[in-house]
Amino acid sequence: MTQQRTGDWRTYLDLADDVLLGQCEVDRFRASGPGGQKRNKTDSAVRLRHRPSGLTGEANESRSQHENRARALRRLRLEIAFLLRAPVAIDACAPGVPITGALKEALATGKFAMSPKNPHFPAAIAALFDVLEVCGWQLAQAAPQLRMTTSALSRALSGEDIVFRAANERRTALALPTLHADR
Repeated sequence: MTQQRTGDWRTYLDLADDVLLGQCEVDRFRASGPGGQKRNKTDSAVRLRHRPSGLTGEANESRSQHENRARALRRLRLEIAFLLRAPVAIDACAPGVPITGALKEALATGKFAMSPKNPHFPAAIAALFDVLEVCGWQLAQAAPQLRMTTSALSRALSGEDIVFRAANERRTALALPTLHADR
């Protein structure tokens, strides 16, 4: 059963970790796979189900439940960034969306330059996806809005595997050709 997603990414990505965790159902379970006897005896894997949006984040790489909870929360933030959109006002005749916050930080050099380890990365990606959504995921239309070249935007989307996959999933859903890795 698909739950109705409520709110946009801004509602959730600015929340402190403990507040966002408070909105989640937390499942602890035993993960299968390599890791020896200890892995099969402890409930160290973590799945977070965000009640308001219906999105999930899961991690089971570590034998530490604490580390897996932190990874699951990071993955949940990325899912929110990839799938929840916020309205963007774009005047089709005048390039240049007002760029603020995390996206402004990421585009300060004229290209998307932000490490995925930066805590503002999910918000920057969400804002980037908002502009792409308004432009119908047409890079040639979105790039001038972001004050970037089309190739710089393509490189930004292909720079991180998880972002590249999410962008191509959305383009596929819109019956657009997939992007090619620009690496």
